[in-house]
Amino acid sequence: MVVLHLPRGNVSPTVPSLRADRAVLRTLKHSIRSLEPGIERHGTVPLGIPPIDDALGGGLARAAFHEVAATSESAIAAATQFALALASRVHAPRAVLWVAEEMGRGESGAPYGPGLDDLGLAPERLVTVAAAKPRDVLWTMEEALRCRAVGAVIGEVRSVDSLDLLASRRLSLVAGHRDTCAFLLRTAPGTDASAAVTRWIIAGAPSRASTAGPGPPRLSVHLTRNRRGPVGSWILEWHRVERRFDLASSFSQPVADAACDRSHPAAALGA
Repeated sequence: MVVLHLPRGNVSPTVPSLRADRAVLRTLKHSIRSLEPGIERHGTVPLGIPPIDDALGGGLARAAFHEVAATSESAIAAATQFALALASRVHAPRAVLWVAEEMGRGESGAPYGPGLDDLGLAPERLVTVAAAKPRDVLWTMEEALRCRAVGAVIGEVRSVDSLDLLASRRLSLVAGHRDTCAFLLRTAPGTDASAAVTRWIIAGAPSRASTAGPGPPRLSVHLTRNRRGPVGSWILEWHRVERRFDLASSFSQPVADAACDRSHPAAALGA
């Protein structure tokens, strides 16, 4: 049995104050976090995006279980990019294991080597596994989380009903005890109960157009569950050279196009 101790003298039985309520909530959150296996002990992985890192309490919980879902089947590529980008930041240079159903690999394909390089994930770090059924994906994830050579595990399932609370709880416990990050990639958002620390819903977003053509890829990111803080929505843009996401500019077009094929003002006046 776990007993949570609240501060004495801060809560009035007749006229509760806003400050007292906040103190009680902070105490409860701190006590609950101390019960999570691995989250406080192993720390977080900052994403380098201040609004998201603040919401996550400093960054993505490193030894924890997370869910990443596409808005629909057509958005699975965007969700895959987001999951791989997160996994690439965890425990380098340890391996990243990707396990997916054979049907999913046949429909969506396997990760592409040059694309992995663009995400900052060396192709030789990625180990791929094909599983026959969703339960085989979950079993492989749990076993891989116990391996010290693996730093992150991504499991892709096609059915939204393939994960129950018990299975997610097992993945959460093993990830916490083994200091390994687990990601469940889903082709549609789940509404079932889950032990995931965070739940993300990902879709593609229009890139900023310019005279040179389409700009860097953008993602619409919705944090719908966060056991360590608030939720939120952001539009992220991928920086290929720096290999990281950043908040996309709110301007749909550049403020001013670059000058090209313009005559010199003095020459124009003398004409």
